[in-house]
Amino acid sequence: MGAHQRAKLECDNGMPAAQIGDVRWRKSGRSNPNGECVELADLPDGRVAMRNSRFPCGPALVYTKAEIAAFIQGAKDGDFDDLA
Repeated sequence: MGAHQRAKLECDNGMPAAQIGDVRWRKSGRSNPNGECVELADLPDGRVAMRNSRFPCGPALVYTKAEIAAFIQGAKDGDFDDLA
């Protein structure tokens, strides 16, 4: 997919991750070896997509950079420790 096509790509919450196109998905180095993790990708428009690594063609959730920053800071602060 060329840069011009990437710039026109519109990503919506719940769209199939495979339709997002040529992005680099990455996961945490703390992910377990069973593949039970999420993967994130920078989108050309500055947002961040998230998908379940076990279902790479399944739905993707799309967040703004500010939403991702708030989530990461909350995780660092221990806000979600009770969920693990």
